[in-house]
Amino acid sequence: MVLRNHPVPVTLPHPALPDADWADCYELLVPCNGLTATLAARRTMGDFPGWVRALMWLRNAIVRPFGLKGSGPPNTREMIGIFPVLSRSDEQMVLGFDDTHLDFRIVVDVRPAGDTQQAVNVTTLVHRKILLGKLYLAVITPFHRLIVRTMLDRLSRPTVVAS
Repeated sequence: MVLRNHPVPVTLPHPALPDADWADCYELLVPCNGLTATLAARRTMGDFPGWVRALMWLRNAIVRPFGLKGSGPPNTREMIGIFPVLSRSDEQMVLGFDDTHLDFRIVVDVRPAGDTQQAVNVTTLVHRKILLGKLYLAVITPFHRLIVRTMLDRLSRPTVVAS
């Protein structure tokens, strides 16, 4: 049985971004064992639905005149979707980058939740550096929450595992 993802509290400071001044986290219980943080990150953020890609295109067009980074790769690091991988283990993957207006991290944590389930948490951490970062986050927060919850729900879909 898969439960609908739900918000969970985040304690700041967080080791993935100690200066973060904004955070949210959503958790989903999935009926499996052996899911790694890398696999969970790839399944949730590796390929956005069309409506999310359209919102990202609009976001990039709006912020470009302000000198903010778009969604493209900032360098040659390993990427999951549009996000650079900053660190990884079987239990946790940290993605994100720093910009002039804010720094952000997406932390995907996977842990056992009983004998037949795993809990997957997606935490977003943001350090708003300047007023533009605060304004930007205020505008995108409703979209962010919808996107994160939608992407996390992708883990409840069955997948075909190659043998």
